[in-house]
Amino acid sequence: MSADSTEDRILSVLEEDAQASYADIANRADVSKPTVRKYIDKLERDGVITGYSADIDPKKLSGRSIALVGIEVESGRYVETTRAITELDEIETLYSSSGDHMLMAEIRAPDGNAVGNVIADDILSIEGVTAAHPSFLQERLK
Repeated sequence: MSADSTEDRILSVLEEDAQASYADIANRADVSKPTVRKYIDKLERDGVITGYSADIDPKKLSGRSIALVGIEVESGRYVETTRAITELDEIETLYSSSGDHMLMAEIRAPDGNAVGNVIADDILSIEGVTAAHPSFLQERLK
């Protein structure tokens, strides 16, 4: 088997279950535990694996809202504006996007009003941000 296919199988297992043990990953990827450890160490060093997380079903969070916010930024201020947005504690995750919005931010807050406050008080106050469009997650389907 090629190194690429081994790497892909290991990453596939981790994407399905970030808490899988090395033994479980080895079994599911059809490699040895030392191979799993070697690849995961390399993938972490190379920045391919940037962290491990839990998938959350927003409908099961009592008193919590999760919103994806599309953010528009002046192109001439993109780098400094993006850097300022990443500094906001309220932003769980930030992605660059080729879709309808330049950036997509994930915000988790106690309720919709709190999300609105983060947008109005924090995101829109950053120089270079021209618009923010929230979409509230209702139910995880897959």
